[in-house]
Amino acid sequence: MSVASAAFASAVLVVASIAHAQPLNSSADHRSDGPGGFADLAEKVGPAVIGVNAKVVAADDDNSPGQSAEPDGSPDQDTPRLAPGPGRRGPGSMPGSGEMTSIGSGFFISADGYAVTSNHLLGGSDAADVRTSDSKVYKAKVVGKDPVSDLAVLKVDGRTDFAFVRLADQAPRAGDWVLAVGNSFGLGNTVNAGIVSARARDLESGPSEDFVQIDARINRGDSGGPSFNAHGDVIGVNSLIVSPSGGSVGVAFAVPADTVKTVVPQLKEKGAVTRGWMGAQVQSITPDVAESLGANSLRGAVVVGVQSGGPAAKAGLKRGDAITSVNDEPIKSANELTRKVYAAAPGSSVKLSMVRDKAQNSLSVTLGQLAQSQAPAGLPK
Repeated sequence: MSVASAAFASAVLVVASIAHAQPLNSSADHRSDGPGGFADLAEKVGPAVIGVNAKVVAADDDNSPGQSAEPDGSPDQDTPRLAPGPGRRGPGSMPGSGEMTSIGSGFFISADGYAVTSNHLLGGSDAADVRTSDSKVYKAKVVGKDPVSDLAVLKVDGRTDFAFVRLADQAPRAGDWVLAVGNSFGLGNTVNAGIVSARARDLESGPSEDFVQIDARINRGDSGGPSFNAHGDVIGVNSLIVSPSGGSVGVAFAVPADTVKTVVPQLKEKGAVTRGWMGAQVQSITPDVAESLGANSLRGAVVVGVQSGGPAAKAGLKRGDAITSVNDEPIKSANELTRKVYAAAPGSSVKLSMVRDKAQNSLSVTLGQLAQSQAPAGLPK
């Protein structure tokens, strides 16, 4: 046997000897050169992916994400729309029945049963059923939910040897291979391969996160499931699709791993995420708005409303102010402004540079804390 052959055989033996409760991926090399096939990768990460079922309340006209009364994008809609890629209503759940089963996906992040899924799948439920790849069903409690990032954490008790995966340490590049695994249509673990189409997608009608866009087909039941790079690291949590009819057309969005790393520890510790709050409604500056302000190249966010008694109102922010930077860092959109405010600690002060009455101006806002009732929905309706 040659030296090269011996080294390869030795490497195979090492991989085969990894204990079941060890992480199912490898972070040794983050270059994504694309596998010759996806079977080995799917076999390696599949045991960590779970199906998630939750009982949620359904209104008579319910069309909320994850459990639509009919496929998102009804026949009379001929333009693409943001639609939840996620869940579907379970068998026997009829509109107006008051309760239905939301079906989605998730994945274990530790051997002791902590798992990540999508917030919108859970509705107001504080428990869910999870099904592992070997068809075993467990009761899981909802540890925490975050409507802003559309993430939630579940906990299954009673075992400490669940297969689990890790979050990627590096952001993917456009063109990298991606493998999406989920509970498509409630059928059980299903894999779909594709590439990262784009990074840092800013969806004005979605949650305030920089989405990873992928072209792997995300279907109903896949929301909350992971998308992996070629080494088995989770690069995102599948959340949304863009579709003219509600069906997958290969344009899907995942909450990036960096966001998951920020949100999940807070959900595990205290069940919610602490964010700064300004008390102002903003929208991105369009060319028309920029022209009206006398600065065609102006970028940022224009204030369209100020909440009475809120931090922004107390600081003197007014409707029509065009905010161009936060703490002297330029912003390009309303979502970028929102992300910066959310990332700041309540009680801290942020400096806003802006254009008011066609003149440069600035002021400082002492932020409050975003309450759950003030948080925007994680998905568009």
